[in-house]
Amino acid sequence: MQLHFTSLGAGEPILLLHGLLGSHQNLLTASRRFAEHFRVFALDQRNHGHSPHHEDMHYEAMAADVVKFMDTHRIEAAHVLGHSMGGKTAMQLALHHPARVRKLVVVDMSPRAYGPRFSGLLDSLRELRPERFKTRREVDLALASSVPEESLRQFLLKNLKHDEQGGFCWRIHLDAIAANYDRLREAVDSAIPFAGEALFLLGGSSNYVEEADRAEIRRLFPSAAFHSIAGAGHWVHAEKPEEFAEVVLKFLATEGAR
Repeated sequence: MQLHFTSLGAGEPILLLHGLLGSHQNLLTASRRFAEHFRVFALDQRNHGHSPHHEDMHYEAMAADVVKFMDTHRIEAAHVLGHSMGGKTAMQLALHHPARVRKLVVVDMSPRAYGPRFSGLLDSLRELRPERFKTRREVDLALASSVPEESLRQFLLKNLKHDEQGGFCWRIHLDAIAANYDRLREAVDSAIPFAGEALFLLGGSSNYVEEADRAEIRRLFPSAAFHSIAGAGHWVHAEKPEEFAEVVLKFLATEGAR
């Protein structure tokens, strides 16, 4: 599994991992800011973006993909930032390959198991059959009945590409994502905590990380620091890009941050 990526900047490496149904493009604004100080590698996780497809999709495999990427690019260790699903991949990597992670940034995600909040959305996407449509506008209108939020539809439609017949198909491996969705909802765990520094960066208006989650986070990441960005929902990096970048850069630049 050779992950697709975009690289910017120079210096100490930082790896960026996107969330479910996203791609490295979701983090390009942050990538450009971070590239002023670091060598940025923004990755497409398996079954997403331009990375290869595979029928298996779980955090052990996805963390192994990142290790292989680092080996291929001769990166001994790096800072690692992950949003949502990418946050769980990053946590898995830190817990089970701790020597590869310098500092960890988890964006609006807890290590606990989550409910099936995206089951209906995945069903809607699978039922859409985008090959029937000739324009993105037609796909957008067809999706509107099940996904009324325009911003979410535009996010999802970034996963479309043209097929050989002039219609559309999904760039993501939607069937594999749906088939493995229960595994993607599972908790990330380890008998040995990650001893390195970790920042859990939260959306102040998001409910993805609750107060009750902090005890489990501190069990697995005893050096964890928390920062909440007021007015931001789950997509913190898109909703408050400047504050997001400033908080992350300050954390990465500070020795012994707590």
